[in-house]
Amino acid sequence: MKNEVPIQPVDRPILCNPYEEPNDHWVYDKLTGAASHGGARRPAGYWYKTDKTGSAQAQLFAEEERDDLVLVNILRDDVRKWREKDYPGAEQVTRELLRHWASEQRPRRLFFCQREAVETIIYLAELRLPGRTSRLGFKPALSDEDLASLLKGERPAFDLQQQEVFPTLIDPPADAGVLSLIRLGCKMATGSGKTVVMAMLIAWAFCNRGRNPSSSQFPSAALVCCPNLTVKERLQVLRPEHQDNYYQEFDIVPVKYRPLMNVGKVLVTNWHAFAPESEHKEGDRTYAVVDKGPETKDVFARRVLGELADRLPIMVLNDEGHHCWRPAPSDEELDRDEQTQLKEEAEEARVWLDGLDRINNSRTDGTRGVSFCVDLSATPFYLKGSGHAEGRPFPWLISDFGLVDAIESGIVKIPRLPVLDTTGRPDPKYFRLWKSITDNLQPREKLPGKSGKPKPEVVYRESEAALQQIAGQWAERFRYVEEATPGQEHIPPVLIIVCDNTDIARLFYEKISGEREEDIVTEADVEEAMEDDEGERRTSTRKGKKSGKKTRTVYGKGAVYPEYFSNTPAEKRTIRIDTRLLAEAESDDPSKRKQDLAEELRRVVATVGKRGQPGEHVRCVVSVAMLTEGWDANNVTHILGIRAFGSQLLCEQVVGRGLRRMDYTPDPQSGLLTEEYVDVYGIPFSVIPFKGREGKAKAPEDKPKNHVIAIEARSAMEIRFPVVEGYTFALRRNSIKCDVNKVETLKVEPGDEPTATFVLPTAGYYEGPARQRSANFEWIEQNRDAYYKQNHIQGIKFEITRKIVEDFAEGKYDADEAKLRVLKLQARHQLFPQVFKIVEDYIDRRVDLHGCHPCEIGLQRYFMRIVERLRDAIEPDLAAGEPPLMPVLNRSKPFGTTTEVDFKTTKPCIMTRKSHINQVVNDTQTWEQIAVVRLEQCKAVGFYARNDHLGFVIPYEYQGLEHGYEPDFLVRLTNGVTLIVEIKGHEDERDRAKHNAARKWVLAVNHWNQLGQWDFHVCKDPQLLEMEIAKIANMLTAALSSSAA
Repeated sequence: MKNEVPIQPVDRPILCNPYEEPNDHWVYDKLTGAASHGGARRPAGYWYKTDKTGSAQAQLFAEEERDDLVLVNILRDDVRKWREKDYPGAEQVTRELLRHWASEQRPRRLFFCQREAVETIIYLAELRLPGRTSRLGFKPALSDEDLASLLKGERPAFDLQQQEVFPTLIDPPADAGVLSLIRLGCKMATGSGKTVVMAMLIAWAFCNRGRNPSSSQFPSAALVCCPNLTVKERLQVLRPEHQDNYYQEFDIVPVKYRPLMNVGKVLVTNWHAFAPESEHKEGDRTYAVVDKGPETKDVFARRVLGELADRLPIMVLNDEGHHCWRPAPSDEELDRDEQTQLKEEAEEARVWLDGLDRINNSRTDGTRGVSFCVDLSATPFYLKGSGHAEGRPFPWLISDFGLVDAIESGIVKIPRLPVLDTTGRPDPKYFRLWKSITDNLQPREKLPGKSGKPKPEVVYRESEAALQQIAGQWAERFRYVEEATPGQEHIPPVLIIVCDNTDIARLFYEKISGEREEDIVTEADVEEAMEDDEGERRTSTRKGKKSGKKTRTVYGKGAVYPEYFSNTPAEKRTIRIDTRLLAEAESDDPSKRKQDLAEELRRVVATVGKRGQPGEHVRCVVSVAMLTEGWDANNVTHILGIRAFGSQLLCEQVVGRGLRRMDYTPDPQSGLLTEEYVDVYGIPFSVIPFKGREGKAKAPEDKPKNHVIAIEARSAMEIRFPVVEGYTFALRRNSIKCDVNKVETLKVEPGDEPTATFVLPTAGYYEGPARQRSANFEWIEQNRDAYYKQNHIQGIKFEITRKIVEDFAEGKYDADEAKLRVLKLQARHQLFPQVFKIVEDYIDRRVDLHGCHPCEIGLQRYFMRIVERLRDAIEPDLAAGEPPLMPVLNRSKPFGTTTEVDFKTTKPCIMTRKSHINQVVNDTQTWEQIAVVRLEQCKAVGFYARNDHLGFVIPYEYQGLEHGYEPDFLVRLTNGVTLIVEIKGHEDERDRAKHNAARKWVLAVNHWNQLGQWDFHVCKDPQLLEMEIAKIANMLTAALSSSAA
């Protein structure tokens, strides 16, 4: 990397809302390093050394070594238009899923980068690849002709460069007679949620296939491939039947579509499963006399895929897809370490891709066995020595959201780099630490050989000051943790040291941990060494000896903050990632006997920063090159680079895995995620926005976050609740009832929806509010008189009734198919008159027209509110012998519990005494605190829980769309009743819809009667909460007593 001027720190690295498309980016001046606003989203691009795949000619001077990704930018424009037009041409299921994922009302919103990646794949897979461009309703920038070229591996017309490499959507094998894989690549920064993206794609495929079971357009099977055992274990959440599946955890699939997920199957495996089976293998054993010949493609597919082989074509999702590439001939010179690493990488790539080629060509009818293959990676680039230009992106990239974009959107932590050399604080020298080490080496300080690398002890000597300094910063952060209150997090921060080679890593590990291996010297060894009078005989005797040198582990005092980092036999505070051992443990190869030590290391590395796990106490990690895939610790606070960095790609690869955030709560004022930081020395970023840390600057954001968690000692205060997804009841005689007096009133609001508008003709230019304007023109009133004339109130009542009955008949209550058929036949002549009477009664008695025309209720905003309220309020008539309303529980996770609460926050918290959960987050610093005080004081309250990260959600509909309502508290009264409490001052129509849904939830759960009795209460003044709960408790106790009698 050239000696460029370091980029300058910015005051506000986070520019963009993570849930919306980026609208700004930082641009840096090459000469001064000064930052300025780009004013729009950064075009997709990459940093190159030699070969290029884009067409940029005259970019800003600050980006002269950056080229654009033309295909990605073209698809961005097309997908943006498609999104803005509400996804024309897409299947109804697809459109509803995309809307569901984009909803601002989601309890846990999805990042824009996740949605864009999924939208781009769906746009291509559902519309463009099958040749359905005409459905779009607009002319796409990516023409059908260019798309056809991309699918043939030919140069598209939009690629104006006459270079060897150009964009393509296929990856052809060397054998021209076999089918090429269709590959769609998505670049997504580490920590931006690739697993959620895979879950969204599986949901899209399975829900559409479930709606159209006979169509092969949408795959009914997904093969998820990954690089190692740790990732494989974590990706099991992609299986719909898994207890902690992401479809429910992240609300990927709306309730009404969840049954459709059952049509599909997901297989999660790693690349080792693609290795060819021995021709001499029979079962789990190998015999010399057995010779079955090479596996055919069909036999291979059935062995690897199992039952998925009967579901071809399948969808393939490559997690960490940068491992899956085709090597090309190369004459590039590599040192010994680089050759070893490349050999391992190339073998993995060959086995992985050869396996996918075999599956793709396994069908006897000659069609593809893989519909398409999605590559997800933070760094989808070719390696040095791969036969492709180092750092060149895979040519099938269709979506790009890299580390710089993630930092500017606040999705990952912000690197904090040296800017001043104040005593005890970072020195700018540490920006390029490796260069400062190697620039002035004396010949005796270098290792022999043409590489001329420095000796490990020299590296330690020259970098010790940097190590001690960043370790001091770490110690400051650690002391914050030690001072944490009982309600705050106690997981230690982690310092990562990335070394150039194993010898340097070993020395740093020994210096920091105080742990080393030493030879065991016996008395016989001493006697042998003392025999100096018979040297010749001694030499001949040694020739016949076996080398049986034994070692032992010695624990001493480390040289760097030993009170924090030194290891003991009982506690490993500093670990060294042995690449060879870790690779063995990660292989998941049943033919290899894993060493216990290797498996122990894997489990420690995989659980760094996790309470109660083997890696809980790790404070320092010494590694070679970069952290392995599967590293997902979010408590990394400091990174020290002690190696060469020849490209921005390498900077990103090394640091990217250390930037996972701890907290994803957006600032309520700005909507942006709050800033989290990682101090970084020795990694010379040139294009990544960072925030400087000055010598005297305080770092309050370094203080530990409050840790909200269920306390095991208070397990008697656990509250369990059913996870309700819908409701069901059998209308055998369609006898129903509805207490209209208990249904929320509807108010027509001319203040929100004006019934008349007054306009004036425009004359020339004008600035300022319209009401201040005066002119010689007559005011013109525009109203809805024509609408009133065309509609009659009886007709509107009729349509409301029809919609309610239609909802019953179409399974809004999750009825089985047989019941639906009966309802469709009976609804009109049996249900309709009863529902119509209820509708008339409600409109006459419970609708406040506010002086407006009655036909105003025909507008969708009022029409749907009436439909939703009455439909939810209608129940079977128990007096007529009908069964009661019952809840439909989630099949994979029917119950939730306070035991599962475990999260961290920067917000202030209130400690609790009468709750299973240790503290309550003080979001507004007003009503929560008052409510908690009242709940703690109320004698009628046994215990309670704030519904924060608890997952208690009540389904409801508003304006025709499904939503989830999260009430504020669950309160277990001393009489055994669980009271759902909502604190709400001003109520609007949406709030009333939520409260109706809560009452319906209580009705169904009480009929079910498996978790005791429940009730619902809305408190409009938290100061009165104690008194109101006491009153409710008395009433409920009396009611329970009378019913028991």
